[in-house]
Amino acid sequence: MHRAITSLIDSQESWAKPIGEKLFHWIGEIFDATRPLKDLLNGTWLGHPVHPALTDVPVGAMTVAALLDVAGQERAADVAVATGVAAMTASAVTGAADAVDTYGHEQVYATVHATLMASSLVAYTGSLVLRLGPRALRPLAVATSMAGYAALTAGAYVGGELVFKQGNQVNRHAFEATSTKWKALDVSEVPAGKLVKAKAGTDAIVLYRAADGDPILALHAVCAHAGGPLDKGTLVDGCVQCPWHGSRFRLEDGHIQRGPAVYDQPAFEVRETAEGGLEARRVPSGA
Repeated sequence: MHRAITSLIDSQESWAKPIGEKLFHWIGEIFDATRPLKDLLNGTWLGHPVHPALTDVPVGAMTVAALLDVAGQERAADVAVATGVAAMTASAVTGAADAVDTYGHEQVYATVHATLMASSLVAYTGSLVLRLGPRALRPLAVATSMAGYAALTAGAYVGGELVFKQGNQVNRHAFEATSTKWKALDVSEVPAGKLVKAKAGTDAIVLYRAADGDPILALHAVCAHAGGPLDKGTLVDGCVQCPWHGSRFRLEDGHIQRGPAVYDQPAFEVRETAEGGLEARRVPSGA
């Protein structure tokens, strides 16, 4: 069943890809002009994506509304639908902030997800309007809600695929070893003022020294947001900025300073060995 559904989603690329590219580019330009707003909607301030937390509200509200409609509890069902519509609107805004940073196949899934959710929101908004009208329109209002629930369910499924299969907004370091043992680096020098990529065992690390004689600062070289190469990033006010989506991490400790990333970057200590080489170890989370 899952393979059949996945195949169906993949087959939407012919229309979803061009629409997604244009739509998310346009929305992205709006967010670029209001970067603090985008960080707020992404959840950079929270250390957790905001969108998936909000989506639980409309799914729950609309499920309750459907049950209440079947049970004939009209007033309570209307309140549940109104609650769901408000929550879906908020979810759409936060979802857009996440979606503008998707590309390729991931963007196709984001476009299909957004289309289904937008269709559901339109259906539920229409249902809410009908519920406020003449009593004779009640059956049509309920039928429209059920159509909206079908689109909501399908959209939620695609949203799950976007996260769990495509890895959107997933911490890229979630399953890495957290050993704090010292490991030899495969570089022996770090020129001042430059970002240098190195390896410490299986960890890719970006190194930076502000001036000769200063301590070497080090972070994991793979951006926590979408896997961008931080060693190819730029230096901005004591931070390294990811070249893919512009997330900024403080070189001193890896703390996030700007989204769309919502997770801190693993930081490393670096020291010289007696033989003149360099070695690094991961700083424990929360240290």
